[in-house]
Amino acid sequence: MAATKKATKKTARGRAQDRAKVAGGQKYEVGYVSKKTGRSASAVKKAVKKVGNVRKRVEKRLGR
Repeated sequence: MAATKKATKKTARGRAQDRAKVAGGQKYEVGYVSKKTGRSASAVKKAVKKVGNVRKRVEKRLGR
């Protein structure tokens, strides 16, 4: 008997939620925010520790 595949609908919800956050432990995300705000990578990591990983808060903390 073959296993049946369940049809899944692709949504953008997960992608939007992911873009709304900054992964402080991921070098490419820290680098992106660093370049975008003109601050150092260590400043971005400190901001993520201080205010959490919500992108809007991090950018506000860095003075964008």
